[in-house]
Amino acid sequence: MMKSFDNVEEILVSSDVGVDTTLKIVKRIQDRVARDKYVGTDQLNTILKEEIAALLGENKSATVANLIDESKKPYIIMVVGVNGVGKTTTIGKLAYQFKQSGKNVLLGAADTFRAAAVDQLNIWAERVQVPIVSQGMNADPASVAFDTVKSGVAQNSDVVIIDTAGRLHNKVNLMNELTKIKRVMQKVVSDAPHEILLVLDASTGQNAIEQARQFTAATEVNALALTKLDGTAKGGVVIGISDEFKIPVKYIGVGEKMTDLQAFDRVSFVDSLFAK
Repeated sequence: MMKSFDNVEEILVSSDVGVDTTLKIVKRIQDRVARDKYVGTDQLNTILKEEIAALLGENKSATVANLIDESKKPYIIMVVGVNGVGKTTTIGKLAYQFKQSGKNVLLGAADTFRAAAVDQLNIWAERVQVPIVSQGMNADPASVAFDTVKSGVAQNSDVVIIDTAGRLHNKVNLMNELTKIKRVMQKVVSDAPHEILLVLDASTGQNAIEQARQFTAATEVNALALTKLDGTAKGGVVIGISDEFKIPVKYIGVGEKMTDLQAFDRVSFVDSLFAK
């Protein structure tokens, strides 16, 4: 029987779940096996899947029926994450999905540090055919965020999505900038933003965990999107991050197409993780 547990441990660690979360899962399985007096290896597999899904559920990474709180209008999402993780693309895909479901969406280009970020968001806005508030490169990010929220209220938008700069040059500056953006948004909508969505690249494994650490220290992240889960990524990092930071995974990116950003479903995710 121990051989099976060692095997489970090995699978989890090699899937990038992380040591602490792996030990927690193994302990849960051992407790359950002792309680249920399990029999064979196939049952161990089922128990493993159920315990991981339960763990994700405790961090509210359940299947989200409503991706936005309809009572908040506009529902304001501030998107954070380092450059290169697919932040702007994720915003484009989100805008597309919200629009497809009949929502009025407005984008805000507050990642004004890089010309490419503003241009890229403009391209997405055109492609998805949603309006965008942009003041170009080097504009004050907080000013862009303020204008975006103001426009969102004036245009009766359902969802406002604001891109922010992905610099991790140092935590103090990051914290100050994100705090300032939040403060000016609150001048227009007192409880904005309703969601702070951290975008992480799942294929970077432990690096993604370090980024999560920095951003959760800098601002109150309350939702996660994990990109690049197609092919090479060791999906276990999703479990490790959700468990360590107690933040729900809301979206996963599984490809390049506009439809390749999926609402996270913990049960089918765990199934796909062990289908290999």
